[in-house]
Amino acid sequence: MRQFRGFVQAAGGLARDRGGNFAIVFGFAASVLALGVGFAVNVSQLYNAKSSLQGVVDAAVTSTARDLTTGVIKEADANKSVQAFLDANSAAGILQADQIVIDKLTVDRTARTVRADVHADVAFYFPLFSMGDMQRVPVSTTALYSDKTIEVAMMLDVTGSMAGQKIKDLKAAAANAVDSFLDNQSQANPRVRVSIVPYANSVNAGSLAESSVYVETKASQRKQAPGNDDPKYVSASSRPDNCATERKGTYQYSDAGPDVSMVNRDYFLSDFAKSSRTAACPAAALMPLTADADALKNVIKTFAASGGTAGHIGVQWAWYMLSENWGSVMEASQRPAKMDPKKVAKIAILMTDGEFNLSYFDASSVGEVYNDAGKEPTRTAAKTLCAAMRDQGIEIFTIGFDLQEKNAKATLQDCASADTGKIKHFYQAANGTELNAAFLEIARNIETLTIKR
Repeated sequence: MRQFRGFVQAAGGLARDRGGNFAIVFGFAASVLALGVGFAVNVSQLYNAKSSLQGVVDAAVTSTARDLTTGVIKEADANKSVQAFLDANSAAGILQADQIVIDKLTVDRTARTVRADVHADVAFYFPLFSMGDMQRVPVSTTALYSDKTIEVAMMLDVTGSMAGQKIKDLKAAAANAVDSFLDNQSQANPRVRVSIVPYANSVNAGSLAESSVYVETKASQRKQAPGNDDPKYVSASSRPDNCATERKGTYQYSDAGPDVSMVNRDYFLSDFAKSSRTAACPAAALMPLTADADALKNVIKTFAASGGTAGHIGVQWAWYMLSENWGSVMEASQRPAKMDPKKVAKIAILMTDGEFNLSYFDASSVGEVYNDAGKEPTRTAAKTLCAAMRDQGIEIFTIGFDLQEKNAKATLQDCASADTGKIKHFYQAANGTELNAAFLEIARNIETLTIKR
């Protein structure tokens, strides 16, 4: 008890001595605390400034590289483009336009890169003797650009199972994808062109039918079609429509041009359409490669759901739209470029909502057109075509929309190219929102510009 009383007395004495050493110590501690708070605020300010600056410069350089890629600007305009972007966007966060200075901008024609070295001088909120009243914050960003042209063929499912909301969702998503691919490029010299191939019981070859589709008029003609310069060629005046089924014979799984062998319009097609009460071919005709967004979207507007899922026929025609061998039957502006990985990227996007379920080449009667008759699965033909396309250098993305069939997912996964880095090639979409997101992500991935800090 005596020891406790002594402790209390000592503490009380210290408390009463507020004007002595304690006040000095307290004042020193308060100064140190203020310096610490000021230092912490300055460090936070520098971190925020660097983060904001990095984001603005990344966006400026990436935008400039994209404009170089698409041909909107020339290399000589790169510095002006970066500066204009910095001036327009640097007010974000705590940065002001007049604080950002481009130290060096380098356009490397060999490496195909744009590099910007930039700094901003940041005035501290709390000037300290150890830090001064201003600090320079430097950042660097490099973005790749390319002079490759891009050709995209979109195979789109317009079969009967797409009726109702699903066909509406497809129309919206496909139109948005077209805009995403074709926006912000020179119309005089477009870098990106897009083709659309709607499919169901067959493909509507449109204006290409006359020079590339052989109409079988009797059962004995259900074999490999002749070349389009053969006397057996069926003229436009006698063809019932512009429908095309699969190619037959030696060239079934190739992209040989129609001069070598035309594509068949199977003899069974008309009777099959009548018996199934479906359209022989889609109302919407295919559209060869074009940079005309309005023309593509006008085709999309005509989509109508009807018919079975002859997916391998859709795959086949998507390939033709990317093949230089088919250029002879197309207008000059529609012709695919020669295959050259250094100069052109060829992309196929294959979309379906279900299992591929009908074919003509291996059917011996109208009743055997559907796969439940025990024929070779149509998905086998589709996979064979996909493998041939990939071997030729075509990159394939696939989208399954509200898939219900057990084999549909496996077929699309098998057809898709292998994933590379963060870019995937097979997508599943459960609804219209996810379908739209899948198309837009594919469009972004195709035009990806990688940033190296």
